[in-house]
Amino acid sequence: MSHSRDIASITSARDITCSDNGDPDKSIDVTAGRSQAASFLALGDSYTIGQSVLETERWPVVLAKRLRSFGIDLRPLRIVAKTGWTTDELSAGIAHATQRTLWEPSWDLVSLLIGVNNQFRGRSVDDYRAEFVALLETAIQFAGGLPDNVIVISIPDWGVTPAAKRMRADAAVIAAEIDAFNAAAADETATAGAHWIDVTAISRKAASDLSLLARDGLHPSGSMYSEWVDVIFDTAAEITSRSSAVVRADAE
Repeated sequence: MSHSRDIASITSARDITCSDNGDPDKSIDVTAGRSQAASFLALGDSYTIGQSVLETERWPVVLAKRLRSFGIDLRPLRIVAKTGWTTDELSAGIAHATQRTLWEPSWDLVSLLIGVNNQFRGRSVDDYRAEFVALLETAIQFAGGLPDNVIVISIPDWGVTPAAKRMRADAAVIAAEIDAFNAAAADETATAGAHWIDVTAISRKAASDLSLLARDGLHPSGSMYSEWVDVIFDTAAEITSRSSAVVRADAE
């Protein structure tokens, strides 16, 4: 399936690298706080930056809040993401972000979610696989060379959304293409030894539950992102607890 636009053009694009303190594109003092505090870097596209939801509803922000509530000592998270980004554009965005001051060379938890715009623009799975592998290698490098500290999240299925219906897109074709892209990413994630988290099944629940979608009728709502965090949390907590002082007495 080929489109002249990217999926971002359906709604207003958001272009941000930020921390979870709500300050877009602002350098972060990553040395702040206790030395045992864990660090979290989220890499992606509109699904990571939270297009069409409040900043507090972005899944990385929700996850960070839940980790802190669990007792994980966590530094302000860093998000490098932009609505509409493909794999190659995320790579360029990362290159730009790493040139900024106070970029931390190593992170305790790194997440990667990318590929929907590759699918939307009609790019091949083979090209996606090659560019995804490069991004996964970068994520592992950011995680101190530890693939076990990297979480890869599957591409949601936007074909079930009202936006897809307005475009007269074929939901079955989109689902098949999303599954093919996810199969490639899951295969490479397993080969690298990183964690694969499937949220595609959750995204497909929006076919019968519009509360899972934001007002734009395309991107996930805060409710869906909360469900994503439900399936991401245990793995993220295990990873960050290795590097963080767990401050809850009953967790010591």
